Amino acid sequence: MTIKPLQDRVVLKMSEAEETTKSGIILAGSAKEKPEIAIVVEVGEGKKDVAMTVKKGQKVLISKYSGTNVKLDGEEFIIVKMEDILAIVE
Repeated sequence: MTIKPLQDRVVLKMSEAEETTKSGIILAGSAKEKPEIAIVVEVGEGKKDVAMTVKKGQKVLISKYSGTNVKLDGEEFIIVKMEDILAIVE
């Protein structure tokens, strides 16, 4: 099953939270921060006044508490509006 977002919405797959710090300390599940970097899975067609500037496969930075979480076929996705995407990560 696939998800096709409508209008100015984007389907994202969140990147995994870091399990170790830069110095090598392993973090417990509760100490991990929610990742804010995601990979674009699908992009809607946009609206008249909203240009869709992201493409499938790009890494993006999103607002911390934005979007709607969806679970489909055992995978978790988040659906956000284009305006909730803050930047493209290169």
